[in-house]
Amino acid sequence: MTHPAVTSLIGTGGRPAAPCIHPTDDMGAPVSSEPAADGRRRTVRGRLPADLTGFVGRRSELAALARLLDTSRLVTVTGPGGVGKTRLALRAAAPAGQDLRDGVRLAEIGPVQDPLLLGHAVMEALELTDSTARPPLDVLVEQLADRRMLLVLDGCEHLVEACAELADVLLRGAPGLRVLATSRQSLRVDGEHLLPLAPLPVEARDGRRPDAVRLFAERAAAVVPGFALTAENADDVALLCRRLDGIPLAVELAAGRLRSLSVEQIAIRLDDRFRLLTGGARTAPPRHQTLRTTIGWSHELCTSQERLLWARLSVFAGGFDLEAAEYVCAGDGIDPDAMPDLLGDLVDKSVLLRLDGGDAVRFRMLDTLREYGAQWLAATGEEQRLLRRHRDWYLGVATWGEVEWFGPRQAETAERTRLAHPNLRAALEFCLAEPGEEQQALVLAGTLWFYWVGSGHLGEGRHWLDRALALAPEPTGARAKALWVTGYMATLQGDLVRAAPALEECRRQALETGDDRALAYAVHRQGCAALIADDPVRAAELFEEALWHYNALGELNSNVLMAMFELGLARLFQGDAETGTAWIERVREICEEHGEQWAYAYGLYAYAHASWTIGELRRARAYARECVRLNHRFRDLLGIVLGVELLAVLETEGPEADLVEARVLQGAAHRMWQGVGTPFFGSRSFNGPHREGEERARSGLTEEEFEEAFARGAALDLDAAVRRALGNGGLPEPPFGTDGRSPDPRPAEPSPVPAH
Repeated sequence: MTHPAVTSLIGTGGRPAAPCIHPTDDMGAPVSSEPAADGRRRTVRGRLPADLTGFVGRRSELAALARLLDTSRLVTVTGPGGVGKTRLALRAAAPAGQDLRDGVRLAEIGPVQDPLLLGHAVMEALELTDSTARPPLDVLVEQLADRRMLLVLDGCEHLVEACAELADVLLRGAPGLRVLATSRQSLRVDGEHLLPLAPLPVEARDGRRPDAVRLFAERAAAVVPGFALTAENADDVALLCRRLDGIPLAVELAAGRLRSLSVEQIAIRLDDRFRLLTGGARTAPPRHQTLRTTIGWSHELCTSQERLLWARLSVFAGGFDLEAAEYVCAGDGIDPDAMPDLLGDLVDKSVLLRLDGGDAVRFRMLDTLREYGAQWLAATGEEQRLLRRHRDWYLGVATWGEVEWFGPRQAETAERTRLAHPNLRAALEFCLAEPGEEQQALVLAGTLWFYWVGSGHLGEGRHWLDRALALAPEPTGARAKALWVTGYMATLQGDLVRAAPALEECRRQALETGDDRALAYAVHRQGCAALIADDPVRAAELFEEALWHYNALGELNSNVLMAMFELGLARLFQGDAETGTAWIERVREICEEHGEQWAYAYGLYAYAHASWTIGELRRARAYARECVRLNHRFRDLLGIVLGVELLAVLETEGPEADLVEARVLQGAAHRMWQGVGTPFFGSRSFNGPHREGEERARSGLTEEEFEEAFARGAALDLDAAVRRALGNGGLPEPPFGTDGRSPDPRPAEPSPVPAH
């Protein structure tokens, strides 16, 4: 029986009003929703960044590293902090990657603190959607098995054992893969070749200025326009670089002092600092002494507010913006109005890196300086307070992101959350490690459902939720939400063994505690499980029940729209095209009204499926291509692969059928399913188009043509597969116009769906 609220949602009556949602982020300051590039180096999802400053010296080291990369599959650049390992590795990786079919990718390991997240971080850098229930290392091996690529693992020393295991397993399972690592110590993996990196030369050779002096001069010119080496200052610069042992980071920090001191003053003051401190640390390696002393001297030359800010900023992992720094660090000794100037001063002193790009400036601190600041923060006794403020800010980012996910700013929300990802990990880790914070871990991990699901991070999302649920068994509202989110994500992975008990526990707890909202979500996701278990009748009953609850609560968001879309699919799978397409049309109307794109893309899949079943091939292709295009914008691999599978079967239809192309697309989809989970969730209903297309291709092609076309498609990476599916030479353009809406993909001829 159809619930009355379901009839009102689909019928000709007025639409339910969207509730007025106000985020309770406990912060008092809005979260910036503008996307920004994250990285001093202009990094785009793991690809190599461009240098923003000149590269000085290292000719012999570059040549040696090039030779090693040409003959060895694992090379580790080792050396102390601040010696320039990352710069050298990136400089050598760019030309090395040009000779490899799949190029070179960068995975920054520094911000990752949990070794269990290492695989997820590498998958993200490789643009592999982490949506399976399998261990990420297994997925990586499978995905990289046939690739010819150079993978740069930067900053491995704090996770050296996990990085060693990852490198060893990947190199054994992917014969075309090469790994270039940077670490303060070797990985100690079979076949590893080391390139120990020494500081820059400080003594002149062959009449040429030493590289350390050249580096100082270049950085000094950036700080003081017009600075140049002269007969008057050359000796002082050379002496200074010798005192700094040629360590690039130390040289750059010293050059940053030229705004307020002369070269001679820097040398004299630094010399005093050395005499004061080196006597108490004779057991430390000399170069470590030098760098620590230089950092400490730079720290002392900062103002009291700058020093305090340096310490407080150490709680950030990766990049952050002004608004985050203001909320987390201002007050209690730091004037909030002075924050922009203080951040600028720390940039001037080379303590912070300014990350330009996008519509907002972001900042980042080098790991060596961050470690120094963290020690000072611990000494102040403020560490716990700052970590909680950091957690509160990123809980606000997640809360506001969940709200904005239903509306025209979904793509911006996805990008903003991606930039915050390292800090969200840090906040979750704090909640799970700190006694008494377990409920906050549940809240944060559950609130991020839109990112775990909508941006392809199901595996990592389940990692955090499983840990939080294990630590907080009491029946709270936060646990109820974490349970339905876990059940939802497990269902998408085809893992009904885990999904069913999580959803049943959520439903039972909701009934016992009177939590009607949790009940609605639990019933909804039980409907999803029934749908992929090929019980569309039961699924439709559960979706209708969930929609009744949603309507009674005044709930309208992307989850509600997905329930409508899924109810439409359940009706289509039962053969009721009229009711099914009517529900899907309702989803389209609400999406257009609110500028929603993510649920709309799934509605397009259902439109395409319905059009294919009634023979409207041109319309089905338009819907399926738009589905792929929009889901590619979100990096939602599940939505992409469903659309590609439909486009594959459509290539077998009509007078212009191309069975080879159909099989190529099926090969491309096969590779995508490896990153999603069980193909078609193990569902016969969802598998129908693939099975039909496969049978047609097999009957019309020779066995050799059939297998060769599939292999060709399976060799395509995600972007190449999307280009192929869309039938054009470039990646899809961003779908959002000035009003945030996607263009209607439907052809101009009369619509096949009933009007409402």
